Amino acid sequence: MAIAQRRLQIMNPNFLSLAVALSLLLVISSAKVFFEERFDDGWESRWVKSDWKKDENMAGEWNYTSGKWNGDSNDKGIQTSEDYRFYAISAEFPELSNKEKTLVFQFSVKHEQKLDCGGGYMKLLSGDVDQKKFGGDTPYSIMFGPDICGYTTKKVHAILTHNEVNHLIKKEVPCETDQLSHVYTFILRPDATYSILIDNEEKQTGSLYSDWDILPPKQIKDPEAKKPEDWDDKEFIADPEDKKPAGYDDIPKEIPDVDAKKPEDWDDEEDGEWTAPTIPNPEYKGPWKAKKIKNPNFKGKWTAPMIDNPDFKDDPDIYVFPKLKYVGIELWQVKSGTLFDNVLLADDPDYAKKLAEETWGKQKDAEKAAFDEAEKKREEEETKDEPVDSDAEDEKDESDDAAEGDASDDDVAEDPAASVDEDAHDEL
Repeated sequence: MAIAQRRLQIMNPNFLSLAVALSLLLVISSAKVFFEERFDDGWESRWVKSDWKKDENMAGEWNYTSGKWNGDSNDKGIQTSEDYRFYAISAEFPELSNKEKTLVFQFSVKHEQKLDCGGGYMKLLSGDVDQKKFGGDTPYSIMFGPDICGYTTKKVHAILTHNEVNHLIKKEVPCETDQLSHVYTFILRPDATYSILIDNEEKQTGSLYSDWDILPPKQIKDPEAKKPEDWDDKEFIADPEDKKPAGYDDIPKEIPDVDAKKPEDWDDEEDGEWTAPTIPNPEYKGPWKAKKIKNPNFKGKWTAPMIDNPDFKDDPDIYVFPKLKYVGIELWQVKSGTLFDNVLLADDPDYAKKLAEETWGKQKDAEKAAFDEAEKKREEEETKDEPVDSDAEDEKDESDDAAEGDASDDDVAEDPAASVDEDAHDEL
C-alpha cells in the first residue's frame, strides 16, 4: 500500500478523475512492481553509465531531457546525444525469478532524429554483471524493442536466451517509424504464451514453443515416409477429348508482307530477284497443345505424415528466467536522438496498461501538436534558405532588355513608377 500511496502522490490531481485514481489504486495494490523508472530526481544514482568503448572514443553521452517536442516538459527521460556512437547504461533491481509469474517488460521510446539506422530496444540481464563494463558482448536474458536500419529492417526484436543461446522470434512484428513517443510492452506468461503490444494495442501473440526455436519441434515429418507410386499430384491434365484441328501444322509462322512494295531503284540484275519481307502470321498460334482440364484422380500435394519428434524433450520452465537482476540499454546509433522513459518490470499487464495511459496516453496529443509546430517552423526556415530561382531571374532580365531595346530614349518619357520599381529591385 505504501507503494500505491507514493505513486498516487506523484499524479497530478488536476488531470486524474477520482474514478481513474481509485481504479489505478486497486491495480497498484494488487500488482508487484519489480522495477519502475520514470527518470525523476535522483535517477542518476540508480543507473550506471558504462565505460564500454570509452578507450576508443566511441562512447556516446546521455542527455537528461524531455526532448525537442513533448507533451510535458517536466517529464524527462534519457536521450542519446552524439552521432556514430555506442551507448550503454544499466540499473540494478532485487534479483527475481518469474517462475509461476507473469512477467511484463515495458518502456517508451521516441526517435526524434528520424532514425535511419539504430536500435531502440532494452535488455534484461541475469546474475552478476559489472555494470561499468556492460556492453555489446555482455550476456542477456531478454532483448526487446524496436530496431530500424534502412528499408529492410523495421521490426520489434524479441530475443530470448535459453541455455546460453539467443533465440529470435520467428514472427515479423513491425515497429513504429515516426518521430513520436511509443510504448512497447512484452508480456510473458507461465503457460509459455506471450503478447507484444505497441501503444497498448496487441500486435502479436502466440507460444514460445511455436514462435521461437528454443526447443526442437514436438512433431516432425516422418523421414521414412515415401510417396505412394499411384499418388497422382497433378491438379490439371491434358484433355484427352481435345483434338488438333486438321491442317494446324501447315499454318506458317510468318507470311509475306502484302503491303510491301519493291523499291523503285531496285535492279534485279545487280540486286537479285526482289522478294517481299515476311511478317508474323496472325493465324499462327504456336505449337498445338491440348487444353487443360481438372484431373479427376488428383489427390492433392503429397506431404509426409507428422510423427512425434524423438529429439523433443519438454521443458516446463521454458518461460522461466530465474535470476533477473538488471535492466540495460546497449545501442549503436548512426544518428542520435533516441529518448527512453517510463521503464517498467512488473507482474501485472493491467498495471502496465494503466502506467502507459497515465504517461504516454495523457501526453501523446500535446506531443503530436508540438511536433507539428516544430515541423512547420523547420519547413518555413528551409523555405527562407532556398536560393532564388536563377532561371526565372534570367528570363526577367532578358524581358527587361528586350523592352529597353524596343523603346529609344527619344520616343519614351521616363516613367516615375518604373523608376520606383527599379529602385526596389535593386534593394532586393
